Amino acid sequence: MVEGIELKERAAIHAALAEPARLAVIDALVLGDASPGELADKLGLPSNLLAHHLKVLAGAGLVQRGRSEADRRRTYVRLVPSALAGLNPAVAVLTRAATRVVFVCTHNSARSQLAAALWNQNVRHPEVPAASAGTSPSPRVHPRALGLAHRHDLQLDPDRTAHVRDVLRPGDLVVAVCDNAYEDLLQAAGLHWSVPDPVRVGTDAAFETAFTDIAARVERLAPAITPTAAPTQEADAATVEEPS
Repeated sequence: MVEGIELKERAAIHAALAEPARLAVIDALVLGDASPGELADKLGLPSNLLAHHLKVLAGAGLVQRGRSEADRRRTYVRLVPSALAGLNPAVAVLTRAATRVVFVCTHNSARSQLAAALWNQNVRHPEVPAASAGTSPSPRVHPRALGLAHRHDLQLDPDRTAHVRDVLRPGDLVVAVCDNAYEDLLQAAGLHWSVPDPVRVGTDAAFETAFTDIAARVERLAPAITPTAAPTQEADAATVEEPS
């Protein structure tokens, strides 16, 4: 009976993916999350047709929807990677060129710090390092983030947080790892990871859940990054408009 259920689930996934537009949706979500409106614009689909495709994908367990923690009117669609079970989108669709990867959250006290530490200490991309920043940085890294980092053998400087305007440089790929930062940065963010804020919950379990999510996303992103030469001409640091 279990094998039958698994077979039916696998068949539903293949059926859901047997349509070019739905495959395009999956490709668009492999590296980051997006709102339905962003997906419609990117893929050139009318909203009603996209809604149908998202319903089919959700029914097959391939995508999930979640409310923005910043603007509760927004929803974001995210991929469920385990459901793909080794089905890999075309590499050409995923490749991103960057001199650095900069992970950004609101306070630069947990999610962005952990993402950068994972990238630099575990992934160790030979030519593309990572940095982190916040749109409204705290003076210190959150104590639970420090505890989690210690448990996972990562090194975090408890006093080192930074504002995004002081960190960004031309050639950076900006990955917003929270909804607030993404909605503040918008066009400046190359990718969006809608990782729920563990500080709001305030438990070690919440931090572990966020860490597991971030670690899986970092592993998916790393093979898609190719190094690009730093700008040869002097350029001002990337400008990020402050939210009004």
